[in-house]
Amino acid sequence: MNDRNITGARSASEAGGDRTPRADAARNREQLLAVATRVFTSADTEPSMRAIARDAGVGIATLYRHFPSRESLVDAVYQDQVARLTTGARELLGELPPAAAMRRWMDLFGDWIATKNGMLDTLLAMIESGEITHARTRAELLTAITTILDAGSEAGVLRSDVTADDIAASLIGIFTVFPPPGHEARASRLLDLLMDGLRPASKG
Repeated sequence: MNDRNITGARSASEAGGDRTPRADAARNREQLLAVATRVFTSADTEPSMRAIARDAGVGIATLYRHFPSRESLVDAVYQDQVARLTTGARELLGELPPAAAMRRWMDLFGDWIATKNGMLDTLLAMIESGEITHARTRAELLTAITTILDAGSEAGVLRSDVTADDIAASLIGIFTVFPPPGHEARASRLLDLLMDGLRPASKG
């Protein structure tokens, strides 16, 4: 093997070696994000960073290496949940009929509301400081709802006179009165009733 081949092989090997640590770091970050989401969802008050690290089975230094502050962790969890809702609308439409997709999306919205339980104080402080833009999040969620509404209206299974704002307001009302976790059955019943109201009136 000549010097050029040796150098090329070494470079490829080094590049491969670089990719593995980065891939491991990405997987570790995703795992920590999933655990933090679960802890925030089940907590009545904001859990400590140490409690989240303990639940994830890692040292506090590892958690801080991926998320240097509580705010950075809350922001990551929040943005991840919003992304799941926005991309979830399109994904659900690819898997389910529009009405079923809307009903499933409502459940995802409830999951997002539940996630806020254990990070509400930090989240509100970040919104007040401008670190998280509430208006942008609202616009993204309304776009997601509109995507499903338009598909349902075109298919004739969802009313065309209902707006994304109508649905968002209804969902916030339902989950404010019966917040998850703990009130899933009551919230589910109201969501089913909401879906009944979204279907066009039968003719004849």
